[in-house]
Amino acid sequence: MKRILVTGGAGFLGSHLCDLLLAEGNEVLCVDNFFTGRRKNIHHLLDSKNFEFLRHDVTMPLYVEVDEIYNLACPASPIHYQFDPVQTTKTSVLGAINMLGLAKRLKIKILQASTSEVYGDPEVHPQPESYKGSVSVTGPRACYDEGKRCAETLFFDYHRQHKLNIKVMRIFNTYGPRMHPSDGRVVSNFIVQALKGEDITIFGDGKQTRSFCYVSDLIAGMHKLMNSPSSFIGPVNIGNPVEFTMLELAENVLELTGSKSKLKFLPLPQDDPMQRKPVIDLAKKELGWEPRMQLREGLKETIAYFEEVLQEEHV
Repeated sequence: MKRILVTGGAGFLGSHLCDLLLAEGNEVLCVDNFFTGRRKNIHHLLDSKNFEFLRHDVTMPLYVEVDEIYNLACPASPIHYQFDPVQTTKTSVLGAINMLGLAKRLKIKILQASTSEVYGDPEVHPQPESYKGSVSVTGPRACYDEGKRCAETLFFDYHRQHKLNIKVMRIFNTYGPRMHPSDGRVVSNFIVQALKGEDITIFGDGKQTRSFCYVSDLIAGMHKLMNSPSSFIGPVNIGNPVEFTMLELAENVLELTGSKSKLKFLPLPQDDPMQRKPVIDLAKKELGWEPRMQLREGLKETIAYFEEVLQEEHV
């Protein structure tokens, strides 16, 4: 049994990771400040004797004893990370420094949840790990993009300078149950709007593409990376390489919900990437990982979750 720290553990991805680690028989210390994480996501875990929750902001040092660290703490949707961009940058950079310092003191392994946003609005498609990215350092998304890029830099410098055992994964668009219903991300937006019978808002002409990975596939990839040989540190893309336009996603959501919602087109936000698709050859080779869930099946699970959420709101 390991005692494992998950920062951002009450968030969308973090709560699913806590589920997996507990199911393996580990002790889990879940740390979250509830900026975007929600108590509801971990409510089913609070009675577990192997689960402990600590309300804490990773921009402040943390003094605990653990065997591994998964560093997931950071708002990940544009609406949330642009709400307080200075705090978002602090969370990525100071959070990384504090967690790396803890890992260094304890001489333990640490995984950084980085992002495909380090590639910016890519000029190379699809994106391999070797691509250095096309990021605006002055735009409204930079607090997240540059914060995560700096966190990666810190991880690799701690590895070189202090021989720290690190793992760095770049997460591509992920969806599934426990997404925040008002996080502004396209899957949750489309589903909630369709279920409410509201217009489905598409930014731009709807021809921009994303690759959607179901949450259970993503967490399996994260777990495989953490447990891979120490010689493999990443960065490694974890995402689904099957590409869909926003129009295709909207059509799938409309069909699966049976909604009569209409499509409404709005201007494209500044610095919004036109294409995003991972090259996952490295994950296949080093981790034996690739996604399994098809988009329509994953959407069905996600729609069922949001139906429950909306019903609870009306009770």
